[in-house]
Amino acid sequence: MRAVAYDLPLPVDDDQALFDCERETPVAAGRDLLVEVRAVSVNPVDIKIRAAARPQGGPRVLGWDAAGVVVAVGPDVQWFKPGDSVYYAGAVDRPGSNAEYQLVDERIVAHKPSTLDFSQAAAMPLTAITAWEALHERLAVHRPVVGAGSGLLIIGGAGGVGSMAIQLARQTPGLLVTATASRPESVEWCRQLGAHHVLDHSKPLADQIEAMKIDPPAYVFSTTHTGEHMRDIARLIAPQGRCCLIDDPSSLDVMPLKRKSVSLHWEYIFTRSLHQTADMANQREILTKVAAMVDDGLIGTTLKETLQPINAVNLRQAHAKLETDRMIGKIVVAGWG
Repeated sequence: MRAVAYDLPLPVDDDQALFDCERETPVAAGRDLLVEVRAVSVNPVDIKIRAAARPQGGPRVLGWDAAGVVVAVGPDVQWFKPGDSVYYAGAVDRPGSNAEYQLVDERIVAHKPSTLDFSQAAAMPLTAITAWEALHERLAVHRPVVGAGSGLLIIGGAGGVGSMAIQLARQTPGLLVTATASRPESVEWCRQLGAHHVLDHSKPLADQIEAMKIDPPAYVFSTTHTGEHMRDIARLIAPQGRCCLIDDPSSLDVMPLKRKSVSLHWEYIFTRSLHQTADMANQREILTKVAAMVDDGLIGTTLKETLQPINAVNLRQAHAKLETDRMIGKIVVAGWG
């Protein structure tokens, strides 16, 4: 089968940063599905791993967002059959989706939204699961903070995860959603997705919250540059509020949170699959709920650009666009030509 891999942590403009190769088609066993990949999306995790170090054991296939068709199932599979159209984010410790065929555990897969094509669906799994887990499991936005208002601040609202978080947060009744963005086009994108207010994250956020004369947010979801914003977060968040982050600050001073007894939560989409947790199938349930919301017209794909076909040239281009740190929504690479 065709695949795209990397072997050395090279700059994205190097022809060997990602390269086309041939791999043996894997065989489904246990609870695995063998999926014929139709479209893949690129996420920051692809960039971080590609730039980190030489993979052990030879070239590695990246990719943690996909939509495709099940072509075979392992003997222990319960919920899927060949011919099913599915979408999923996969597992970080297994070969990725930048290949014609991929094995993925059925517990982290769901049927694709019927109203979306494969490219539109591939833009959603990783960001949808991350945003859902952050909002409903880490921040528990359905559980009020005593004495606080019902405000949520999403730092980095125009990115992939932020775009999904805005939409999912708007499905929680009574939640006041404030996002951050710094360019006119990203501000408009956040408003289109449903943010009640949009702040400029290039300026002090606490000052802007105070100037708006709204209640301090009970919940803060930081998707980017958390280290730079932490003192501001401590200043603006409500006492006993909850803060969740997903990025990788080089250092993080959390002491400013102490005086307000603010709880700090990490969200990492691959925790369940890495540790084979007892609730691993929750991610299938999350994607199933998200698909229903999409088909009911409550939320939409965050796809902004599609490149064709799936090959090293187009995946390098997608990585390069993501590395600018100016992406709005998601970029997808589709079809094998």
